Amino acid sequence: MTWLVVMVFGFLVTRWAPRMAELELPYLHVDSNLTHAVTPDDVTIRRMHAPAGDVTIRRIHAPAGHGRFSRDIGESHRTRVSSVEKKRAQTTVRSPETMPWDLGMLARAPEFEWVDAAGPIRSVLYEGEPYRGRPTRVFAYYATPGSLTGDRSQDNDLPAVVLLHGGGGTAFRDWVELWAKRGYAAIAMDLAGNRPIEGTDAYQRKNRRRLNDGGPGQGRDTKFECISKPVTEQWTYHAVSAAMRANSLMRSFPEVNAGRIAVTGVSWGGYLTSILAGIDSRFRAAVPVYGCGFLNENSKWLNQFAKMTTDERARWVTLWDPSQYLPAVSMPILFINGTNDRWYPLDSSMKSFDVVPCVKQVRITVNTPHDHPGPQEVGLFIDQHLLGKSALPAISDPRIEHGQIRANFTSAEKLNAAALYLTCDCGPINQRTWQMLPATIEGDTVVAKAPPIDATAWFIGIRDERQSIVSTRVTIRTESASMSGR
Repeated sequence: MTWLVVMVFGFLVTRWAPRMAELELPYLHVDSNLTHAVTPDDVTIRRMHAPAGDVTIRRIHAPAGHGRFSRDIGESHRTRVSSVEKKRAQTTVRSPETMPWDLGMLARAPEFEWVDAAGPIRSVLYEGEPYRGRPTRVFAYYATPGSLTGDRSQDNDLPAVVLLHGGGGTAFRDWVELWAKRGYAAIAMDLAGNRPIEGTDAYQRKNRRRLNDGGPGQGRDTKFECISKPVTEQWTYHAVSAAMRANSLMRSFPEVNAGRIAVTGVSWGGYLTSILAGIDSRFRAAVPVYGCGFLNENSKWLNQFAKMTTDERARWVTLWDPSQYLPAVSMPILFINGTNDRWYPLDSSMKSFDVVPCVKQVRITVNTPHDHPGPQEVGLFIDQHLLGKSALPAISDPRIEHGQIRANFTSAEKLNAAALYLTCDCGPINQRTWQMLPATIEGDTVVAKAPPIDATAWFIGIRDERQSIVSTRVTIRTESASMSGR
């Protein structure tokens, strides 16, 4: 009887496992060293070392009631993947083994309690990570098109977005309202153990109160100065966990389409977005605004790194710098920054862009203000990848030939402007003065006079009739001259 059960079980696995691989692998890291990943359907796959092309699945499981599978399927079953998947398996980079998060646990919908379940902007408390030996909860606002209008029939098969605030921020009602008006389910949580005081201006820090069961705050003491403490006492650990749990929570709501959820964040929220894009492959698009990695090489916080020992600095980079996770990004990602951002300088932003292996775009503009919630391209990019709406223009890396700089582009909308931006200054990259020089649009190519020999950095920017802007990556001629010295 036992051999019969094994044969039937093996037959079912060989029939279903290839289908699972075909459907999930486009959003699943499957290189030969992968130990775990989270798929768009809340299925956690743990696997052994295997040659590229042979996926040995050790266990497939998902929370009851979520995803295609709701029970353990078994141990060590082998299936073949297609040639396309095989190529992806060979080229995808996995998240580092030192990653401190339990992705399988965070992929499960957290326990939650509605604080306000009836208003146009709903509020919720959901389960966070334990902090200093006690459980925590996270406060968040949640809104949908139907909650705003009072017509819940509008809330069906909704795309969704997770919204991550920056330093000094909190959960913002107007942010979820903005996205709900765009047709999205939206959640914005407080990442510092607080909640806004209702009826006050949440942008003023005095108008927030501490949760009795909140997690760590987001000061220097929890972001940098505690690096020698356990990871569970450090802000990034809790903030990333809270954001990933927000994704899992929304995926459990019946009105949300779990296959169409994006993440975006501003400043420190952009930093978190850069990490999440590399570890939570359930997201279908990511837009970090200002935030990036390589913070130990150049950022506003060089003085914090200077206070650390060599081992502490290495530990911080290994655990918390987005440069460790960006090489594992598997979804379309748009980086947004300005030439003179003093928190996340351009050289660190470009290094972050460069290590991403998949579909990526960048929007760099001169003297972009470091404000909230970011420019219109955030919404256009997410609309493009979640709803199939008109795409942002896309532009190739520039090339210099015959005294000209040229870049090819594609655009669903007509372009109405193009320019070459350059600086001839040296010194801190975020303190340089930039010039705008004319460029012409010739068919599908932008053409300008080549940057002068003394130019130290340059890029091409294009704008379509919607006034949406994208750019080439920024070429920085002398990296050593671009350090901020802070």
